[in-house]
Amino acid sequence: MAEPLDTNALLARVREIALALPEAAERLSHGAPGFHIEKCKFFAYFSHDLHGSGETAVVVKTSGAEEQAMLIEADPDCYYKPPYLGVSGWVAMRLAATDTDWDRVAERIAASWEMVAPRRLLEMGGR
Repeated sequence: MAEPLDTNALLARVREIALALPEAAERLSHGAPGFHIEKCKFFAYFSHDLHGSGETAVVVKTSGAEEQAMLIEADPDCYYKPPYLGVSGWVAMRLAATDTDWDRVAERIAASWEMVAPRRLLEMGGR
């Protein structure tokens, strides 16, 4: 039997990863915690049970539909196409109580951050 999810602990872990990135901030977006660079676009969202899906995930940008499809095909137990943002190439990573690969989650969040970071942050060495 799967261990019950502690969504507060999962959100805390995602928050810690996202807010460690330069100029990252958090605010609610459509009722879900979203992470963005101050005065810039969002780079990650925490999603829990969206429309009764039963999924708890972090949703991040990819370079587009091709990368999104590649990730989902390579590891469908981890990645899936999320509602709404999926049509724009975003991908969701399932978060689990015990077997989440937090290094992989951190890498995907950081890569998503780089996609929205202004040039000045990237030129300063970014993350």
